Amino acid sequence: MKLVKDISIAAFAVAISVAAVAKPTFAALVNYGFTVNATSGDNPGEYFGSFQYDDSTLTGIGQETIGVSNGLSILFDYLGTQYTETNDFDYPISPVVSFTNGNLSGVSYLVEDQFFIGNDPTDPNTGGAKFYSILSADLLSTTEVGTVTYTRSTSVPEPMTVSGIAIATAVALGMKRKKKVSGVAN
Repeated sequence: MKLVKDISIAAFAVAISVAAVAKPTFAALVNYGFTVNATSGDNPGEYFGSFQYDDSTLTGIGQETIGVSNGLSILFDYLGTQYTETNDFDYPISPVVSFTNGNLSGVSYLVEDQFFIGNDPTDPNTGGAKFYSILSADLLSTTEVGTVTYTRSTSVPEPMTVSGIAIATAVALGMKRKKKVSGVAN
């Protein structure tokens, strides 16, 4: 009877582990770091930032954007000031992150009287890899002064996956401890 109970517990632990690992992931928090390399203008230098979003609405087909409504958050250190998504001129409609066929095109992020990140100032809803200084919210006052490079960080796993692995590990350790204790008693 004890063997049947141990096998049942082991089967349950394996089932939880397999379900947690094999479960299709429908959404993940995706993290990117970015570096601005300003090579001209009044403030040349390197500036660093990051952004995160929930990828659950992406299909990987055609042109797509992710915005604040999809959990987009941005943090960017520029000239000693830390900017977030709430500093964007058109918040909460912008900033956005753009994709072409599932590949990152870049961020579109406008902070009035400071900077614009994107490809084309006349189309501020398309992200890109160019950095512009800007004199006002008037996108005609922009001057391209550098480039932006993006680096993907690791994704944050879903809570169910972490929970399943934790439960399976706890059950396995409990069985090992129980086996050790019963082996000492014999």
